[in-house]
Amino acid sequence: MPHNIQNTSSLIVTIDAGQEVDADRLDRLTRQLQSELLDLDTESVELVKSEETPTGTKSADFVTAGALAVTILPTFLPKLIKYLQSWSMRGEERKVNVKTTIGDRSIELEYYPNAISQEELKELVIALTDSLSENSKPE
Repeated sequence: MPHNIQNTSSLIVTIDAGQEVDADRLDRLTRQLQSELLDLDTESVELVKSEETPTGTKSADFVTAGALAVTILPTFLPKLIKYLQSWSMRGEERKVNVKTTIGDRSIELEYYPNAISQEELKELVIALTDSLSENSKPE
């Protein structure tokens, strides 16, 4: 059942799979994550389109490597962050960045899954969820 689109939040999830991963592998990882997130309770998960098409490419649909636009209900954020942490721990050097813009300010969460405690992650999720929830309240 579709949710009220006004109650959703849009996030940009960017993955960094380490220096050893080439552009093709990063693209495959991004598309794999997109598929997995679509299986969760997300509203939408889209590849982020690049504003600039690199020289020599003919497609206007060039995507930003490692970036997904995710639309969710704010209450789903803790589950999303937990899933991203689990997903990122499958690779040795994976790093996850989650960014959203609320009004005139941006909130960004970046972490290496092996370098943050569960308590620190929980505090970050609470702060981000509170900010998203405040943004989704009707005025």
